[in-house]
Amino acid sequence: MPVKLFVAKETRLHEKRVALVPSVAAKLIKLGIEPCLETAGGSAARIPDAAYREAGVTLADASNDASIYFRVQPPSVADIQQMPSGSVLCCFVYAHREPEIVRALRDRNITCFAMELVPRITRAQAMDALSSQAALAGYYGGLLAATNLNRILPMMTTAVGSLRPARVLVMGAGVAGLQALATAKRLGAMVEGYDVRPEVKEQVESVGGKFVDTGVSASGTGGYARELTAEEQEKVAQVLTRHIQSADAVITTAAIPGRPSPKILSEAQIMGMKPGAVIIDLAAEGGGNTPLTQPGETVEVGPATIVAPLNIPSHLAEHASELYSRNLLNLVGLMVNEGSLHIDWDDEILAGAVLTHAGEIKNEAARTAAEAE
Repeated sequence: MPVKLFVAKETRLHEKRVALVPSVAAKLIKLGIEPCLETAGGSAARIPDAAYREAGVTLADASNDASIYFRVQPPSVADIQQMPSGSVLCCFVYAHREPEIVRALRDRNITCFAMELVPRITRAQAMDALSSQAALAGYYGGLLAATNLNRILPMMTTAVGSLRPARVLVMGAGVAGLQALATAKRLGAMVEGYDVRPEVKEQVESVGGKFVDTGVSASGTGGYARELTAEEQEKVAQVLTRHIQSADAVITTAAIPGRPSPKILSEAQIMGMKPGAVIIDLAAEGGGNTPLTQPGETVEVGPATIVAPLNIPSHLAEHASELYSRNLLNLVGLMVNEGSLHIDWDDEILAGAVLTHAGEIKNEAARTAAEAE
C-alpha cells in the first residue's frame, strides 16, 4: 500500500514556493509514495493544477490522514493539530524563531525533519536545501547589484568613448557568495571575493574573482566560519576598508542558521563608500550584515544605498521550488522503500536533521529555546 504524502499550499506572507513540483512527483510515485497536493498549491509559483494532475498527483483541499507532509515554511499550530500523531513532517523550521511551533510538534508527537538541520556532509549534498536555496539567492544578489546601481556593470565602448567596468566586492564565499561572484562576473563586472576562511581562495578564483586576503583565518566547523575576536576584526577591517570603499557594489552573504547575522560592515566603512555605491545585504533574514540594514527595505545611508530583501528564493519561486522539491525527494528516499515507511535512526543524516520525535525535542538548541519560554 503506497505511503500517502500531502503537500499544503504555503500561507505565510510573501512565500511563493511550493514543496512539490510535477517533475518530482513521478519520482515519488516510483518510491511507492502517493502524492496529494492542496488545490492551487503551486499557483504562487505559476504551476497550474493541470500540470500536477498530468504527473499523477491527487488534488484535495486538505488531508488529515497522510503519513508524510511536505512544506516550505513550518505549519501553523492549528495545522499541526490536524496532522495525525506519529506522522512525518519535512520543512524549514528555524526553531529559535518558532518555539511555539516546536512545542506543538512535540506535543502532537510529530516526527519533524527540519531542512536547515540537514548535516552539511558530502553524502547529504543532494538533500541540502540551505545550499540549493542559497545558490539562487546569490544569483539574485548579483542581479540586484546590477539593477540598483546608477551605472552599468560591464565595460562598454561607444562612439564617444569607453565606460569602465564596475567593481563588485562579494563578502562571504559560501554557496551564495560564489553564485553572486559568478553572476557579477558574467555581467561584466570586475569582481573580488572575501571570506574569513582562506582555503576558499581557489573557489573564488575559479568563478573569476580575485581573492582578498587579510591574513586572518576563521575556519569553523560544519561548513560555517567561526566568529572573529575583536583583535581579528580590527585587523580584517583595516584591510577590507580599502576594498569596500573602492567598490561600486558590495554584496554581503554572511549568515549562520539559528543565529543573528554577523555585522561585517561598519557604519564608518559605509560612510566612506563612493557616492552612489550599493550594498546588497543577503543576510537580512538574520538582521543583516551591517548595523544600518533595515530588513526588507531599501534605504539610502550617507553615500550608499542598502538593499536588504527577505526570502530571496521566493522571488525565483519556480526554480526554487524545483530544487527544494528535489532536496525533499532525496531525503524521503532514505525513509521510504517500495511503499514502506521506515526511519533508520542509525543514518547520520536522519539523526542529524530530526527536530522532534516520539514526543521529544531531539535537537538540543531547539529544546533549549522552546523550554526557555
